[in-house]
Amino acid sequence: MKEDFPPSSHVPISDTKSILKSELLSLLKTYNCYHEGKSFQLRHREEEGVLFIEGLLNICWGLRRPIRLQMQDDQERWQPPTPAWTAEQPGCSRKELPPHNGADATKQLSAGPVQGGEESSRDGSEPQLEEEEAPQLTRTKSVSCVVQRRPRAHAPGEAQRLRRHRFSINGHFYNHKTSVFTPAYGSVTNVRVNSSMTALQVLTLLLNKFRVENSPSEFALYVVHESGERTKLKDCEYPLISRILHGPCEKIAKIFLMETDLGEEVPHDVAQYIKFEMPVLDSFVEKLKEEEEREIIKLTMKFQALRLTMLERLEQLVEAE
Repeated sequence: MKEDFPPSSHVPISDTKSILKSELLSLLKTYNCYHEGKSFQLRHREEEGVLFIEGLLNICWGLRRPIRLQMQDDQERWQPPTPAWTAEQPGCSRKELPPHNGADATKQLSAGPVQGGEESSRDGSEPQLEEEEAPQLTRTKSVSCVVQRRPRAHAPGEAQRLRRHRFSINGHFYNHKTSVFTPAYGSVTNVRVNSSMTALQVLTLLLNKFRVENSPSEFALYVVHESGERTKLKDCEYPLISRILHGPCEKIAKIFLMETDLGEEVPHDVAQYIKFEMPVLDSFVEKLKEEEEREIIKLTMKFQALRLTMLERLEQLVEAE
């Protein structure tokens, strides 16, 4: 059952748990002291008695299977290029420049091809000049009309390069051949969140940031401790609040993005044995077996003694009759 607390005194941790606002503010102060002078300090404010905390949250990649990246942005649209000159407007004319002499031509060739769509002028009072895409064409200048700048059309090779390097995940730039890949395990990224965002919202925000095509239902957020203990954050929990509750030091606890079916929870009783080597674990098992055998012998002797006592009592009852 959901606990009902006055909003002015408690802050929700999930849909069933809350924490005193004063206690959370004390933990937040410790958190900000740890990150003093860094961009990971959290800001807080109150609106109508409700506490809001916001800032950057570190999330580690813990995926074991590849993910897919979108090939295009959702808002990406192709726009046809507009003509560089207004079509046959009255008063518009193009005046040829004086022909270049041999020295000027040599300088122009040595400077390399002229970039299309760029505007230049020698001083502020001189009319703007527009350079055509083909450097061998005669350069012209506008006298009595306004020049409309044409968006620069990228060459096919350059457009492919821009698509290939649109975004990256921890150094992995998007590539059509490697758009399906697995981020390096334990690599860190971050998103800007607030205390009112649930685990599902933070997860969706992270996937949208890197244009991941996979459904958010395939993943979950986990709090992984240094001991190996792993706890799944429910969709209704608030990751930023959980980060504050677990302390600022990420050597003790980190938030991981993992697959839902691969990120099984590991209780504390099991986690304390994870980091031991196999020979040590084998010795633990041997000691447990020896202790189990001693307990079996002890219980067997106990029940044998009780059985003898019961038999003696039955014989006494039979003789008394």
